[in-house]
Amino acid sequence: MDSSTLAGVNLLIAVGSIIMILGFLGCCGAVKESRCMLMLFFVALLLILILQIIGGVLGAVNKSQVEAAFDSALSTMVDSLQSTTGEHQEYQEEFQKFERNNKCCGLLNGPTDWGQNFNKLSPNMCQCESEEQSSDLCTKYQSKYIYKKPCGEVIIQQIKDNLVIIMGIAFGLAAVEV
Repeated sequence: MDSSTLAGVNLLIAVGSIIMILGFLGCCGAVKESRCMLMLFFVALLLILILQIIGGVLGAVNKSQVEAAFDSALSTMVDSLQSTTGEHQEYQEEFQKFERNNKCCGLLNGPTDWGQNFNKLSPNMCQCESEEQSSDLCTKYQSKYIYKKPCGEVIIQQIKDNLVIIMGIAFGLAAVEV
């Protein structure tokens, strides 16, 4: 595991522990009818709500930095596509299914993202269906008709399409917390 994955795991463990402690504080305060404990519980929940709002605003304001981090993650995934070792084989197979389902090829730069694996892994990788070959979806590459749209664009579009839902869930949770 790389350091960013471990940092995410540690963050989730810390947040879970804090929420457990807060839940315990709220339960004990309610059972013992302690104003002090209930006030601490309320203040802690209010701080969490404020931090969520600040996080959302910072995410919206620093959109370009978020996109740059996403591009960096995509570049790392390109390295996994080009890997000739067996450790990324499962990822490569699943990504080929994603390409077929979404009619795209590669992540950022099309078929060149696959490197030497383009012809090694599957003979029909990124290949257009015969009825689509004359459409705008396809282009010719190494004597094959392949999808010309990179999958990175598809992923970004899916995130943008579902962003309203994600924001709605986040604000819904914030409203419930209030």
